[in-house]
Amino acid sequence: MDGYLNEPAAAERTEHGETAFLDLLLRDAPAVEYERPLVRARANRADPGRLAELERAKLLALRVRAVLSESQRRESELAALFETANDLAGMRNLDQVLRAIVDRARALLGTDTSYLTLTDQVVGDTAMRVTSGSVSARFQRLRLGPGEGLGGLVAQTALPYVTANYPEDDRFRHTETIDSGVAEEGLVAILGVPLLLNGQVIGVLFAANRRERPFVHSEIALLGSLAAHAAIAIDTANLIDGTHAALNELNAVNEQLQEHNTAVERAADAHDRLAELVLRGGGVDEVAATIREVLGGEVRIHDAAAVWDGEDAQPDLAAAVEESLGSGRVARAGDAWVAAAAAGTELLGTLTLRGVDLADADQRILERAAMVIALLLLLRRSVNEAEHRLRGDLLEEVLDSPDRDPDLLQERAGRLATDLDAAHVVVVAEAASANAARLRSAATHLAETKHGLAGVRHGRTVLVLPGTDPVGVGRYAAAELRAAANAPVTAGVAGPTTGLDTIPGRYGEALRCVRALRSLDRDGEVASPDELGFLGLLLSTNRQAPEFVAATLGPLLEYDEQRGTALVATLRAYFACGANLSRTKRELRVHVNTVAQRLERIGQLIGADWQDPERALELQLALRLHRLLDGGVDLDGGGGAGARG
Repeated sequence: MDGYLNEPAAAERTEHGETAFLDLLLRDAPAVEYERPLVRARANRADPGRLAELERAKLLALRVRAVLSESQRRESELAALFETANDLAGMRNLDQVLRAIVDRARALLGTDTSYLTLTDQVVGDTAMRVTSGSVSARFQRLRLGPGEGLGGLVAQTALPYVTANYPEDDRFRHTETIDSGVAEEGLVAILGVPLLLNGQVIGVLFAANRRERPFVHSEIALLGSLAAHAAIAIDTANLIDGTHAALNELNAVNEQLQEHNTAVERAADAHDRLAELVLRGGGVDEVAATIREVLGGEVRIHDAAAVWDGEDAQPDLAAAVEESLGSGRVARAGDAWVAAAAAGTELLGTLTLRGVDLADADQRILERAAMVIALLLLLRRSVNEAEHRLRGDLLEEVLDSPDRDPDLLQERAGRLATDLDAAHVVVVAEAASANAARLRSAATHLAETKHGLAGVRHGRTVLVLPGTDPVGVGRYAAAELRAAANAPVTAGVAGPTTGLDTIPGRYGEALRCVRALRSLDRDGEVASPDELGFLGLLLSTNRQAPEFVAATLGPLLEYDEQRGTALVATLRAYFACGANLSRTKRELRVHVNTVAQRLERIGQLIGADWQDPERALELQLALRLHRLLDGGVDLDGGGGAGARG
């Protein structure tokens, strides 16, 4: 019976007693609802003992609720830390890592701002690196010396520090710079924890509010845990950056090695090609072509004189040549690379390269090419000097004693690629105020290229060149010599020769022609005996009178023969009468107008200058020779009457 009577009381305890607190815990009810069971018990006038039991149950329930809340908070923080660590582990860029750290710290602690400073290992202070929620430019540029402010103290001691009101907290060493930056940002409560890596402070992580806030131990621990993850992430990012830098450096070194290997291979190839070129007897033009293929750009080779007084003369080029000659290395002249081709201190030529930029190995290639050019120029000079001596000696023997041993002379000429049995023209040249060395060099070069002979006799340049046109060959040779001597060249020519034994005679004619030109003040001209008129007739060893008559009176003789006129007779009478028309018409027994008409026709046929003194003298000589030839007198030693008009 008593058991049945106690059942309602038990039910009441279940509904309104200790079990009510379990229900509140299950529902995660607010703390204020935990007063309701006590309020109901008092309303039901429960005895004091019962009220005391309910009070104890309430306190236990609130304690359990606090423990559960703390566990939930810790679980939430651990989840957030795990998420943060996972995010940081996936980041590779240091700036990205730092930005994520301060953003996550601000979110986890619910502060107005968060920021991070990194320690300068050289200076020893800490400098602001990244902020979140900051609005002050001055604050974002702060540097904290050792022990200065809250952050400086954290960095110095490697311990976390917190203050609910930094401006009023005298535990820290305040400075004008730090305080003004903090004031401009409006910060009041600050929490700072060290970023530790292998026991060394690498920075400080901060969380701060713009109003007073007492950071609790759990918040300090949470920011410290975040700082531990951040330090590892920063180290990882630094290692990755270092790895990237090392890889970039390795790539750069690898590229340099590849470039070096390429340059070495190119240099080896150039060396082999230049060596092969020398061995097979190549020339400087082939060296230039090889350098152009290997290095590119525009390659030019100058002789030694062109650097200073040739058409390519340049002051900066001359200075660079002097530098290269003295150092044995390439030099720069504007956009050109210059290498002197020298034998000792003697400059033989210059190699220039434009249009490319040369590395050290490529410069060595250009220097090696200049050495090869110097070698080739020395060889060519030695060969040319020997060949020039041979050609000069052979010319001397041909002129002095052609009949001594003709076969031997022909054999020696054949070795020089010269056939003295073929038709040749003899040129004797003089140049006033000429550079003798250049004139001689030009003559020997001309003889070499044209397969002739060249030498110097009695101070005059003598050439024996293949050809049948004396004047044409002479003018060509004089032009070449004039270009080399840079002075007027006077040349007498004779030919063509008809064999080895006729060369001395033609030489005598050419010599007399050049003497005649100089005597007549016709310097700088080229002439053969035929072009000297009656002087040529006197100077010629053949003294071919019929040819002279035909060359002088030919048009008149042909006109008289075709038309039956008497122009030659009229001209002869006109000269015989002292160029007097009246006396001439009486001599010819014709009207004076007829004489005038005939003289006008003569001018039309042989030129209006026929009455000039020199031309008139040639015409009178030709008229006398014509009369002799017409009378059957042998003037050319040939045994016949000669050509008739």
